[in-house]
Amino acid sequence: MIHLDRTGDVFTLTMDAGENRWNTTFVRNLAEALDEVEASTGPAALVTLSANEKFFSNGLDLAWVADPDAYPEAGDRVAFGEEFMALMGRIITFPMPTIAAINGHAFGAGFMSALCHDVRFMRADRGFVCANEMQLGMRIPNPELALFRHKLPMNVYFETVQLARRWAGPDALQAGIVQAITPLEELREAAIARATELAPLAANRDNYGGQKEALFGKNAVLNGPHGPAHMLKNAADFH
Repeated sequence: MIHLDRTGDVFTLTMDAGENRWNTTFVRNLAEALDEVEASTGPAALVTLSANEKFFSNGLDLAWVADPDAYPEAGDRVAFGEEFMALMGRIITFPMPTIAAINGHAFGAGFMSALCHDVRFMRADRGFVCANEMQLGMRIPNPELALFRHKLPMNVYFETVQLARRWAGPDALQAGIVQAITPLEELREAAIARATELAPLAANRDNYGGQKEALFGKNAVLNGPHGPAHMLKNAADFH
């Protein structure tokens, strides 16, 4: 379901569960892999990718949500919401550089998981990223809306969460959703090369993760009540 490898300073986490739909078992398997990554020391970076060329992740496991008893292997339905959200919060503040190599469609929760990474590379010729909850008659939870708002420009944010726009690779690059697009056959190596460049930033894990907390955690700088002029003039009051 989740395969973890390491070459040099780069961990590669490969999701290998068909369409990589999110359920409690999938969440817990991925969390265990992150435990192993986080237990390492020294410079490091993480690349997340999929074994399925068509799907990076096709979102929530809707069949399981509709009838959990029919899919006991997918895990505890009641526990899912809290554990999934906590995992996304963990990824966005993970104490090393993270890159999502989006090789195919990333819908709903799959798109959300990609956005939690620091950097996103995407296949150029096929596949969409899309927050498709509106199309499914679902509301996007406020924590997820906050994630999208922190990660996307405002016009892109509205088109994404309210109009459920599907972004292909070239459009996603132009919109600032992804940082690079490549042919499929070059995607993995391009992501690993970038991860290798960024890995030294995590030599001090507390520093790298701590600044992510300032960006995305409690009392995040972006959401603070004071403007930068006030904070700069009173820098001693802010840490």
